[in-house]
Amino acid sequence: MTLFDIAHIVVLVIIICTGYLAIIFRDLLGAVIFLAVMSLLLSLEFYILQAPDVAIAEAAIGAALTTAIYILAINRTVRKEEES
Repeated sequence: MTLFDIAHIVVLVIIICTGYLAIIFRDLLGAVIFLAVMSLLLSLEFYILQAPDVAIAEAAIGAALTTAIYILAINRTVRKEEES
């Protein structure tokens, strides 16, 4: 097993862990941060797999744009506890 294979395994395990944490995290902003980290790691995996165009698209759209849209949506909503 080479260092290249170990890097693949480590990145994939961290992707799975951050995806799981995004699902179970109760705070929405924290979940969005975990999704952004997962997307960045996914773009790293695409780069490792020699698909740089897909990696750039994933980093730009998946990590940056989607995260910004989620954060804007969270900031514009009101919690039920704050309404009353």
